[in-house]
Amino acid sequence: MYGSLMHDKITLSAQRIELRKLIRTKRRALSIEKQRVAACELLTHFQNFEVVRCANYIAFYLSVDGELGTQPLIQYCWRQGKAVYLPVIHPFSNGNLLFLHYCPNTDLIPNRYGILEPKFNVSEVLSVSKLDIICTPLVAFDGSGQRLGMGGGYYDRTLASWWNMGAGPHALGLAYDFQQVEILPVEAWDVPLSSILTPSRVWEWNR
Repeated sequence: MYGSLMHDKITLSAQRIELRKLIRTKRRALSIEKQRVAACELLTHFQNFEVVRCANYIAFYLSVDGELGTQPLIQYCWRQGKAVYLPVIHPFSNGNLLFLHYCPNTDLIPNRYGILEPKFNVSEVLSVSKLDIICTPLVAFDGSGQRLGMGGGYYDRTLASWWNMGAGPHALGLAYDFQQVEILPVEAWDVPLSSILTPSRVWEWNR
């Protein structure tokens, strides 16, 4: 039985690795123009999404690796007077995130993964409990709202305690339509999303 479970775990891990590779390759192959058009289409859904309209404190991420562009959404929030936050790798708690205030003149520095994040300043940190929305990056998703990330587990750890209590910020995924798969191979620690926006539609689940 133990051997069978180990084999299943290895198989599941291999499936997730292969899926990440396939979708990331497809994502990076998109032309600049296709990326721009998709980001504009996403913005339309974002602006009309009731959860966004009611939110005051929204956490984003800066797009990398061909991810659907978040800058149009961020700039829209600034124009609307909403407070924008970006994730920062926690300097003391390994594997966790903090969220720091982000404005046009915020100093950004590369983290250990080469991703730009605000320079750490404890006075700019906002508790996760006070965020209305956390926009989460993803590599793939399925029709039940399950999310496949890059494998670091940062967002799953950030959202897990709130998910278990049925509280906390609204977990909003952003993705291209082709990032949807029929059934996502899921690990026990994966936290499903409350909604996902793509260029063509809005996905919502009762969480």
